[in-house]
Amino acid sequence: MTDLVRIGVLKLGCIGAAPLLDLIMDERAERKDIAVVSAGSGAKLEPDACEYSANRMAEMKPQLVFIVSPNAALPGPTRAREILLGKNIPIVSISDAPSKKAFYKKNEEGKSVVSVPDNSGFIVLPMDPMIGARKEFLDPSEMALFNAELIKVLSTTGVIRFIQIEMDKLIDSLKDGKELELPKITLKTAKALEAGGFTNPYAYAKAYAALEILPVVAGITTKGCFKEQRPEKYIPMVTAAHEVLRAASKLADEAREIEKAGDSVLRTPHGSSGKRLSKTKLFDKPK
Repeated sequence: MTDLVRIGVLKLGCIGAAPLLDLIMDERAERKDIAVVSAGSGAKLEPDACEYSANRMAEMKPQLVFIVSPNAALPGPTRAREILLGKNIPIVSISDAPSKKAFYKKNEEGKSVVSVPDNSGFIVLPMDPMIGARKEFLDPSEMALFNAELIKVLSTTGVIRFIQIEMDKLIDSLKDGKELELPKITLKTAKALEAGGFTNPYAYAKAYAALEILPVVAGITTKGCFKEQRPEKYIPMVTAAHEVLRAASKLADEAREIEKAGDSVLRTPHGSSGKRLSKTKLFDKPK
């Protein structure tokens, strides 16, 4: 067994899953089994910025790297994957719906099938929508608010826990010296909610609604940012998309409040050894 596993997190640009990705592996900074190293390109996704960040990450000699970015099919994230795979470092890409083009190809029958290089996995999050990136609307405060609302929905509904579980599986495999079974997943609403661990049907329904709203946000922002060129049209579009996200955040918050009222909030903390523990009652010890 390996005593200490070195995990890399490479952040290229930003999606909702990105800001806290390196922290969900060691939420109280108590784990003795892993060392987490991070690098990033800031807001930029240009190939030069992504290449530089990937090379910096490779210098840290991680045993596994999680790459999180918008649209993994873009040249920048693609170049980062090529660099790390060229150095024989296993990777898992975490990205949004447009990234499917990077991981799925059409076969001879016209069906979409997984197509990725060896040592490469992915988690596609259709519920991680694009921000309303129009200069007339988006300032640093609005950007932070969007991500705060989105992180709340992803955390409350089970998306973040789903990612945690997948990370834990891979880290355990590295610790045990086992071959990595890298995920090749497009996350569905039902699977995310399963990780959410809801016990109250009304809470489940509200969380379900919140997740189903998020692709609507993406549809509006994509149209407002890339398809509509008239300010009198695109400004209300991106503004509306952020209001839709706010509505989803309220539903997610209501779902959690219902579970709190029943003292049934699922918590899955890491022990100092890295083992994932579990509890629901507030005063119970995690086991």
